[in-house]
Amino acid sequence: MFTAPVIFEEKADYMKHDRLTKKLIQEFFEEFIEGFFPDLHPYIDFTNVTFLEQEVYLDYIEGSKKEIDVLAEVKLHYEDKILHIHTEAQSTHEANFPERMFLYFSYLYAKHRKPIQPIAVLSYNRSQEEPTQFKINTPTQEVLQFNFLQLQLRKKNWKEYIQSDNPAAAALLSQMGYEEHERVQVKLEFLRMITRMKINPVQMEFLYGYFETYLKLNKKEGEQMMEKMENLPEEEKEMVMQLPNSYFERGKQEGIEEGIEKGIKKRNRELALKLITRGMSTSDIAEITDLSEAEIKKLASE
Repeated sequence: MFTAPVIFEEKADYMKHDRLTKKLIQEFFEEFIEGFFPDLHPYIDFTNVTFLEQEVYLDYIEGSKKEIDVLAEVKLHYEDKILHIHTEAQSTHEANFPERMFLYFSYLYAKHRKPIQPIAVLSYNRSQEEPTQFKINTPTQEVLQFNFLQLQLRKKNWKEYIQSDNPAAAALLSQMGYEEHERVQVKLEFLRMITRMKINPVQMEFLYGYFETYLKLNKKEGEQMMEKMENLPEEEKEMVMQLPNSYFERGKQEGIEEGIEKGIKKRNRELALKLITRGMSTSDIAEITDLSEAEIKKLASE
Protein backbone atom coordinates (compact mmCIF):
# COMPACT_ATOMS: atom_id res chain seq x y z
CA MET A 1 0.00 0.00 0.00
CA PHE A 2 1.27 3.45 -0.86
CA THR A 3 1.69 6.03 1.88
CA ALA A 4 -0.41 9.17 1.41
CA PRO A 5 1.04 12.54 2.41
CA VAL A 6 0.20 14.79 5.30
CA ILE A 7 0.16 18.59 5.49
CA PHE A 8 3.05 20.13 7.38
CA GLU A 9 1.60 22.69 9.81
CA GLU A 10 3.57 25.13 11.90
CA LYS A 11 2.63 23.57 15.23
CA ALA A 12 3.34 20.03 16.39
CA ASP A 13 -0.25 19.49 17.53
CA TYR A 14 -1.52 20.10 14.01
CA MET A 15 0.99 17.64 12.61
CA LYS A 16 0.04 15.01 15.16
CA HIS A 17 -3.66 15.46 14.41
CA ASP A 18 -3.11 15.29 10.66
CA ARG A 19 -0.97 12.16 10.89
CA LEU A 20 -3.51 10.38 13.08
CA THR A 21 -6.50 11.35 10.96
CA LYS A 22 -4.67 10.45 7.75
CA LYS A 23 -3.87 7.00 9.13
CA LEU A 24 -7.46 6.52 10.34
CA ILE A 25 -8.88 7.37 6.91
CA GLN A 26 -6.37 5.15 5.10
CA GLU A 27 -6.83 2.20 7.45
CA PHE A 28 -10.64 2.36 7.37
CA PHE A 29 -11.29 4.17 4.10
CA GLU A 30 -14.47 2.35 3.10
CA GLU A 31 -15.89 2.58 6.62
CA PHE A 32 -15.11 6.30 6.72
CA ILE A 33 -16.98 6.94 3.44
CA GLU A 34 -19.85 4.63 4.38
CA GLY A 35 -20.28 6.17 7.83
CA PHE A 36 -20.14 9.84 6.91
CA PHE A 37 -20.79 10.10 3.17
CA PRO A 38 -23.35 7.36 2.49
CA ASP A 39 -24.54 8.96 -0.78
CA LEU A 40 -21.06 8.56 -2.25
CA HIS A 41 -20.43 5.05 -0.94
CA PRO A 42 -22.52 3.00 -3.47
CA TYR A 43 -20.65 4.44 -6.45
CA ILE A 44 -17.19 3.27 -5.37
CA ASP A 45 -15.58 -0.10 -6.01
CA PHE A 46 -13.64 -0.49 -2.76
CA THR A 47 -11.75 -3.51 -4.08
CA ASN A 48 -9.77 -1.05 -6.21
CA VAL A 49 -8.41 1.68 -3.93
CA THR A 50 -4.91 3.07 -4.24
CA PHE A 51 -3.48 5.79 -2.00
CA LEU A 52 -1.34 7.92 -4.26
CA GLU A 53 2.18 9.02 -3.55
CA GLN A 54 3.02 12.30 -1.88
CA GLU A 55 1.63 15.44 -3.52
CA VAL A 56 3.38 18.70 -2.62
CA TYR A 57 1.64 22.02 -3.21
CA LEU A 58 3.87 25.09 -3.43
CA ASP A 59 2.14 28.31 -2.36
CA TYR A 60 4.13 31.04 -4.10
CA ILE A 61 2.09 33.84 -2.49
CA GLU A 62 2.64 32.65 1.09
CA GLY A 63 6.05 31.21 0.31
CA SER A 64 5.18 27.87 1.88
CA LYS A 65 5.21 24.19 0.95
CA LYS A 66 2.26 22.03 1.93
CA GLU A 67 1.54 18.38 1.42
CA ILE A 68 -1.94 17.11 0.68
CA ASP A 69 -3.43 14.87 3.39
CA VAL A 70 -5.01 11.85 1.68
CA LEU A 71 -5.47 11.30 -2.05
CA ALA A 72 -7.15 8.04 -3.00
CA GLU A 73 -7.65 6.72 -6.53
CA VAL A 74 -10.77 4.56 -6.86
CA LYS A 75 -12.74 2.89 -9.62
CA LEU A 76 -16.43 3.50 -9.97
CA HIS A 77 -19.08 0.79 -10.07
CA TYR A 78 -20.92 0.34 -13.36
CA GLU A 79 -18.57 2.74 -15.16
CA ASP A 80 -15.07 2.35 -16.51
CA LYS A 81 -13.97 5.56 -14.80
CA ILE A 82 -11.41 6.65 -12.25
CA LEU A 83 -12.24 9.05 -9.42
CA HIS A 84 -9.79 10.76 -7.10
CA ILE A 85 -10.98 11.42 -3.56
CA HIS A 86 -9.02 14.13 -1.79
CA THR A 87 -9.60 14.29 1.98
CA GLU A 88 -8.22 17.17 4.02
CA ALA A 89 -8.20 17.20 7.84
CA GLN A 90 -8.44 20.61 9.50
CA SER A 91 -8.04 20.99 13.27
CA THR A 92 -8.21 24.81 13.52
CA HIS A 93 -10.48 27.43 11.99
CA GLU A 94 -8.99 29.09 8.92
CA ALA A 95 -10.89 31.90 7.21
CA ASN A 96 -9.55 31.09 3.75
CA PHE A 97 -9.85 27.31 4.03
CA PRO A 98 -12.38 27.00 1.14
CA GLU A 99 -9.92 28.84 -1.07
CA ARG A 100 -7.15 26.46 -0.02
CA MET A 101 -9.38 23.49 -0.88
CA PHE A 102 -9.88 25.01 -4.35
CA LEU A 103 -6.14 25.58 -4.81
CA TYR A 104 -5.43 21.95 -3.92
CA PHE A 105 -8.20 20.85 -6.29
CA SER A 106 -6.78 22.95 -9.12
CA TYR A 107 -3.27 21.63 -8.57
CA LEU A 108 -4.39 17.99 -8.45
CA TYR A 109 -6.61 18.28 -11.51
CA ALA A 110 -3.90 20.03 -13.51
CA LYS A 111 -1.48 17.23 -12.67
CA HIS A 112 -3.71 14.14 -12.99
CA ARG A 113 -6.62 15.27 -15.22
CA LYS A 114 -8.99 13.02 -13.27
CA PRO A 115 -12.33 13.98 -11.69
CA ILE A 116 -11.88 14.80 -8.00
CA GLN A 117 -14.24 14.56 -5.05
CA PRO A 118 -12.90 16.91 -2.34
CA ILE A 119 -13.76 16.22 1.31
CA ALA A 120 -12.95 18.36 4.35
CA VAL A 121 -12.91 16.89 7.87
CA LEU A 122 -13.18 19.64 10.50
CA SER A 123 -12.49 18.76 14.13
CA TYR A 124 -12.40 22.15 15.84
CA ASN A 125 -15.21 23.54 17.98
CA ARG A 126 -17.02 26.44 16.32
CA SER A 127 -20.74 27.15 16.50
CA GLN A 128 -21.02 28.64 13.01
CA GLU A 129 -21.70 26.52 9.97
CA GLU A 130 -18.54 26.43 7.89
CA PRO A 131 -18.76 27.20 4.15
CA THR A 132 -18.52 24.40 1.61
CA GLN A 133 -18.02 26.63 -1.42
CA PHE A 134 -15.47 28.92 -2.96
CA LYS A 135 -16.70 31.46 -5.51
CA ILE A 136 -15.08 33.86 -7.93
CA ASN A 137 -17.32 36.59 -9.35
CA THR A 138 -16.82 39.53 -11.68
CA PRO A 139 -19.21 42.47 -12.11
CA THR A 140 -20.88 40.67 -15.02
CA GLN A 141 -20.53 36.96 -14.26
CA GLU A 142 -20.17 34.26 -11.67
CA VAL A 143 -16.96 32.81 -13.03
CA LEU A 144 -16.53 29.92 -10.61
CA GLN A 145 -18.42 28.01 -7.92
CA PHE A 146 -16.30 25.28 -6.37
CA ASN A 147 -18.03 22.88 -3.93
CA PHE A 148 -16.70 20.26 -1.54
CA LEU A 149 -18.15 17.75 0.91
CA GLN A 150 -17.61 18.50 4.55
CA LEU A 151 -17.68 16.59 7.84
CA GLN A 152 -17.94 18.99 10.79
CA LEU A 153 -17.36 16.55 13.64
CA ARG A 154 -18.42 18.82 16.52
CA LYS A 155 -21.87 19.10 14.97
CA LYS A 156 -22.34 15.34 14.89
CA ASN A 157 -24.41 13.67 17.63
CA TRP A 158 -22.27 10.83 18.98
CA LYS A 159 -25.34 8.89 20.08
CA GLU A 160 -26.37 8.36 16.47
CA TYR A 161 -23.28 6.21 15.81
CA ILE A 162 -22.98 3.96 18.84
CA GLN A 163 -25.16 1.18 17.41
CA SER A 164 -22.96 0.83 14.35
CA ASP A 165 -19.95 -1.45 13.98
CA ASN A 166 -18.03 1.19 12.07
CA PRO A 167 -14.43 1.54 13.33
CA ALA A 168 -13.95 5.01 11.80
CA ALA A 169 -17.09 6.26 13.54
CA ALA A 170 -15.97 4.67 16.82
CA ALA A 171 -12.64 6.52 16.76
CA LEU A 172 -14.25 9.82 15.76
CA LEU A 173 -16.75 9.68 18.64
CA SER A 174 -13.92 11.29 20.58
CA GLN A 175 -14.27 14.50 18.53
CA MET A 176 -18.03 14.68 18.13
CA GLY A 177 -20.47 16.99 19.88
CA TYR A 178 -20.74 15.52 23.36
CA GLU A 179 -21.27 17.51 26.56
CA GLU A 180 -18.67 17.56 29.32
CA HIS A 181 -20.83 15.38 31.59
CA GLU A 182 -21.11 12.76 28.81
CA ARG A 183 -17.38 12.03 28.55
CA VAL A 184 -17.55 8.84 30.62
CA GLN A 185 -20.51 7.48 28.66
CA VAL A 186 -18.82 8.27 25.34
CA LYS A 187 -15.74 6.31 26.41
CA LEU A 188 -17.84 3.38 27.56
CA GLU A 189 -19.83 3.29 24.32
CA PHE A 190 -16.57 3.38 22.36
CA LEU A 191 -15.32 0.30 24.24
CA ARG A 192 -18.61 -1.47 23.62
CA MET A 193 -18.37 -0.67 19.91
CA ILE A 194 -14.86 -2.03 19.38
CA THR A 195 -15.72 -5.31 21.15
CA ARG A 196 -18.29 -5.97 18.41
CA MET A 197 -15.87 -5.36 15.54
CA LYS A 198 -13.98 -8.02 13.61
CA ILE A 199 -10.67 -6.21 13.45
CA ASN A 200 -7.15 -7.35 14.23
CA PRO A 201 -5.31 -6.42 17.46
CA VAL A 202 -3.12 -3.84 15.71
CA GLN A 203 -6.16 -2.03 14.33
CA MET A 204 -7.86 -2.18 17.71
CA GLU A 205 -4.79 -0.74 19.41
CA PHE A 206 -4.72 2.10 16.87
CA LEU A 207 -8.42 2.89 17.39
CA TYR A 208 -7.91 2.98 21.14
CA GLY A 209 -4.86 5.22 20.83
CA TYR A 210 -6.70 7.57 18.47
CA PHE A 211 -9.65 7.83 20.84
CA GLU A 212 -7.43 8.42 23.86
CA THR A 213 -5.64 11.26 22.07
CA TYR A 214 -8.83 13.31 22.03
CA LEU A 215 -10.82 11.98 24.98
CA LYS A 216 -8.73 10.82 27.90
CA LEU A 217 -10.57 10.30 31.16
CA ASN A 218 -9.13 11.59 34.41
CA LYS A 219 -8.87 9.37 37.47
CA LYS A 220 -12.32 10.23 38.82
CA GLU A 221 -13.94 9.68 35.43
CA GLY A 222 -12.11 6.37 35.07
CA GLU A 223 -13.61 5.21 38.36
CA GLN A 224 -17.05 6.28 37.17
CA MET A 225 -16.58 4.29 33.97
CA MET A 226 -15.63 1.15 35.88
CA GLU A 227 -18.82 1.53 37.92
CA LYS A 228 -20.83 1.81 34.72
CA MET A 229 -19.15 -1.30 33.35
CA GLU A 230 -20.33 -3.24 36.39
CA ASN A 231 -23.90 -2.47 35.33
CA LEU A 232 -23.51 -3.84 31.80
CA PRO A 233 -25.22 -7.14 30.88
CA GLU A 234 -22.92 -9.94 32.04
CA GLU A 235 -22.03 -11.18 28.56
CA GLU A 236 -21.24 -7.70 27.29
CA LYS A 237 -19.31 -6.84 30.44
CA GLU A 238 -17.17 -9.94 29.95
CA MET A 239 -16.40 -8.98 26.35
CA VAL A 240 -15.35 -5.45 27.34
CA MET A 241 -13.15 -6.80 30.12
CA GLN A 242 -11.48 -9.16 27.63
CA LEU A 243 -10.04 -6.22 25.73
CA PRO A 244 -6.21 -6.27 25.83
CA ASN A 245 -5.08 -5.71 29.40
CA SER A 246 -2.95 -2.78 28.29
CA TYR A 247 -6.12 -0.73 27.88
CA PHE A 248 -6.84 -0.96 31.57
CA GLU A 249 -3.32 -1.43 32.89
CA ARG A 250 -2.17 1.68 31.02
CA GLY A 251 -3.99 3.90 33.50
CA LYS A 252 -2.25 2.19 36.41
CA GLN A 253 1.13 2.48 34.72
CA GLU A 254 0.57 6.16 33.99
CA GLY A 255 -0.33 6.64 37.64
CA ILE A 256 2.92 4.97 38.69
CA GLU A 257 4.92 7.10 36.24
CA GLU A 258 3.18 10.23 37.47
CA GLY A 259 4.07 9.30 41.04
CA ILE A 260 7.71 8.75 40.09
CA GLU A 261 7.81 12.08 38.30
CA LYS A 262 6.33 13.86 41.32
CA GLY A 263 8.89 12.17 43.58
CA ILE A 264 11.77 13.32 41.39
CA LYS A 265 10.35 16.83 41.33
CA LYS A 266 10.05 16.86 45.13
CA ARG A 267 13.65 15.68 45.60
CA ASN A 268 14.89 18.29 43.15
CA ARG A 269 13.09 21.03 45.06
CA GLU A 270 14.58 19.82 48.37
CA LEU A 271 18.05 19.76 46.81
CA ALA A 272 17.51 23.23 45.36
CA LEU A 273 16.59 24.58 48.82
CA LYS A 274 19.83 23.20 50.28
CA LEU A 275 21.89 24.71 47.49
CA ILE A 276 20.12 28.06 47.89
CA THR A 277 21.09 28.13 51.59
CA ARG A 278 24.70 27.49 50.56
CA GLY A 279 24.64 30.53 48.29
CA MET A 280 24.98 28.74 44.97
CA SER A 281 23.93 30.75 41.89
CA THR A 282 20.50 30.30 40.37
CA SER A 283 21.90 29.17 36.99
CA ASP A 284 24.09 26.49 38.61
CA ILE A 285 21.18 25.18 40.70
CA ALA A 286 19.00 25.04 37.57
CA GLU A 287 21.64 22.98 35.79
CA ILE A 288 21.94 20.51 38.68
CA THR A 289 18.23 20.09 39.51
CA ASP A 290 16.53 20.53 36.12
CA LEU A 291 14.26 23.13 37.72
CA SER A 292 13.70 26.40 35.88
CA GLU A 293 15.36 29.55 37.16
CA ALA A 294 11.89 30.98 37.81
CA GLU A 295 11.05 28.02 40.07
CA ILE A 296 14.33 28.42 41.94
CA LYS A 297 13.77 32.15 42.46
CA LYS A 298 10.31 31.40 43.80
CA LEU A 299 11.74 28.83 46.22
CA ALA A 300 14.32 31.38 47.39
CA SER A 301 11.66 34.03 48.00
CA GLU A 302 9.58 31.58 50.00
